[in-house]
Amino acid sequence: MTAPSLASEVSLPTLARLNAQRPDNINTYEVAAGWLEAFSKAVASGDIDAVLVLFLEDGLWRDMLALTWTMRTIHGTSRIRKLLEARLAEAKVDHIHLPTHRDKQPSLFEVPGLIWVQAFFDFETAVGVCSGIFRVVPTANGQWKAHVMYTNMESLRGMPYKVGPLRSFEPNHGQWLDRRAKEAAFEDADPNVLIVGGGHGGLDTAARLKYQDVPALVIEKNPRIGDNWRDRYQALCLHGQVWYDHLPYLSFPSTWPVYTPAHKLADWLESYAHSMELNVWTSTTVQKIDRDESKDVFVVTLIKADGSKRVMRPKHIVMAIGFAGNEPKIPDIPGMYEFQGRIVHSSNHKQATDCAGKRVVVVGACTAAHDIAQDFQRHGVDVTMVQRSSTCVISVKKGAPVFYEGLYEEGGPPTEIADLINASFPNHLLKLIHQMLMKRVIEYDKETVEGLNRVGFKTNNGDDDSGFLMMAWQRGGGYYLDVGASQLIIDGKIKLKSGSVKSFTTDSLVFEDGSALKADLVVFATGLGDVRVPLEKLMGETLVSRLSPIWGLTNEGEIRGVWTVCGVPNFYYMMGNLALCRFHSTHTALQIKAVEAGLSTTPYYD
Repeated sequence: MTAPSLASEVSLPTLARLNAQRPDNINTYEVAAGWLEAFSKAVASGDIDAVLVLFLEDGLWRDMLALTWTMRTIHGTSRIRKLLEARLAEAKVDHIHLPTHRDKQPSLFEVPGLIWVQAFFDFETAVGVCSGIFRVVPTANGQWKAHVMYTNMESLRGMPYKVGPLRSFEPNHGQWLDRRAKEAAFEDADPNVLIVGGGHGGLDTAARLKYQDVPALVIEKNPRIGDNWRDRYQALCLHGQVWYDHLPYLSFPSTWPVYTPAHKLADWLESYAHSMELNVWTSTTVQKIDRDESKDVFVVTLIKADGSKRVMRPKHIVMAIGFAGNEPKIPDIPGMYEFQGRIVHSSNHKQATDCAGKRVVVVGACTAAHDIAQDFQRHGVDVTMVQRSSTCVISVKKGAPVFYEGLYEEGGPPTEIADLINASFPNHLLKLIHQMLMKRVIEYDKETVEGLNRVGFKTNNGDDDSGFLMMAWQRGGGYYLDVGASQLIIDGKIKLKSGSVKSFTTDSLVFEDGSALKADLVVFATGLGDVRVPLEKLMGETLVSRLSPIWGLTNEGEIRGVWTVCGVPNFYYMMGNLALCRFHSTHTALQIKAVEAGLSTTPYYD
């Protein structure tokens, strides 16, 4: 039986709902320190009732590994009680304190009718060095109570990352090349962790593991690291801004453009792998993955660059093969095989320069479709976009930055602090906040959206008017962050056709309304398929059937199947944009390191 979603139960802690008044002369430090002192005393004494009285009845506790060894959002004091009864004594939480870092000082958030004090805190458990964030709100009797508690494991106790003052201080005269070659060859032993895929997610995870002294090997099917970006359409450029897209340990330089061209990112990933001394085998593919349950290892057959086979038995596997394994999804439409033009998926489209004088139709109306259509138009090609359903359109210039202001922007906090603040909002709550923010975005983008609607382009404001983020978390698409294509559609420079394609003829697409559109090239920008398809090819149906669903939100609002154990022991799926993989690669690496250290990592499920 499927548990009901918590989305409808989560609400903003407005002053009106709490029957509270805004206090006068709020001292944020005193509010935070007073609440945390009471929380610390209650935790130290194991008094769960005393902990719960500090929370709103419908408070939220989001945990990433610190107490649950997984990712959970617990809603309501009755369920928080169950968590604490199961894990508080075992966790041995201690050393709770406010940090001194200037970017982690208590702060006040206030909009009309809504106010909270946000504060960071640090603590330790029996096995982990952890951090947290809490947000307290005023109640009817004047007491400040927690609406949100976020706890996050940063590292394992006694097993810190080998960075900063813990980096190697040993001189290395003439030995580095030989040492690196030997380390990457794995001639005498198999890696503890095999990472399949050398994109940003695989490299992030490899970097986190390396500096925890966990031997890991990245295998990449392409000849060079970064080819997964180089081989995509030449016009591809990240729509996320530079402050959001840094990699672990090695941030983009201050000269880096705000929007990264794909080929520039490809070169950066390649240099990142070298600079971080990651063990990478390129031109290497997985032929088969089995599991030896008796020895609790995987049996992986690799085909190396020279055509030879290598069988490895790693304890852990991290699949980092991209969203849905980059498996193209093309609808099966009658007459496709009689069509005499070319049909390609957007993932296989390269460039617009060889299409002069041709009629191009792009089926789809989200990010890839807009980028590709814009590139064709830039090269003077007759291009028509086919929109089958409405699209959430938000400008990158004014609209999208609203969702990241104060976090990922010039002069914002350090990335690791911005990541913690960002993660501290449970997704169902974040949706409500984004509904508030979308009111500003709608006003900023009003002229563009109205212009699109005038020419017949259908728009929406995201799931329940919450913008694009929940669409990304639920299905990985459905939106376009506008970098200029919208105005081309408004101006008629990118032609528009609405409706579903019913069939093909030898030279045309025929639509449900009976109209036809002649084409020489059809690009299906229709997204990616089921990740289980490429996984079944490697692992077989039996093993894949044990995996958890991957992507989309759980009832609690957590993204399914990624960054934690994915249904099969010691099997992880690393997926997401650059920011998600940067942040959550820590969680994947910590779980692996904990298993290697012999710690119990049993997830908490109530």
